[in-house]
Amino acid sequence: MIVAIFVLSGLGLALGALLGAASKWLAVEEDPIEAEIQSMLPGSQCGQCGYVGCAQGAAALARGEAPVTLCPPGGKALAEALAKKLGVTADLSNHQEKHPETAIIRADLCVGCTICMQACNIDAIIGAAKQMHDVIADDCHGCGKCAEACPTMAIEMQPLTPSIHTWHWPKPNTLTPAH
Repeated sequence: MIVAIFVLSGLGLALGALLGAASKWLAVEEDPIEAEIQSMLPGSQCGQCGYVGCAQGAAALARGEAPVTLCPPGGKALAEALAKKLGVTADLSNHQEKHPETAIIRADLCVGCTICMQACNIDAIIGAAKQMHDVIADDCHGCGKCAEACPTMAIEMQPLTPSIHTWHWPKPNTLTPAH
């Protein structure tokens, strides 16, 4: 029994050391600008930019394959910050500022087809087949994919009503010294 404990402990230490060495030798260097860009993005993984998540969007921005205006939830401020970080100019002439929205399902039009549930990538819609669905408002990030997918147009995107959980103090535009 003691021999088995020593053998298993030695085997664990040897394999652990081998994995540690392999992680150093086979490490893939990441682009530091990609990590910086990803930290600037909202991190909601909503997919409104056309990429699966914020990490893929940040990678595309770092490679120059995506415009700095790719993130609708980030708005104009994020587009300007990304343009400054990447040293490019941002064309904000066609940019529309999007305010936070949430999906609302109209009970009289919902037929329970579950297409909206399949379109929602964060599982904010609850319900069952042939039953009316509902939206978990705290989880919904307002991407609108469910509204686009709904065949009966039972889902509407409505502005998020200000509440104690959604209201943010506006930041001052400039700091002026007190006289």
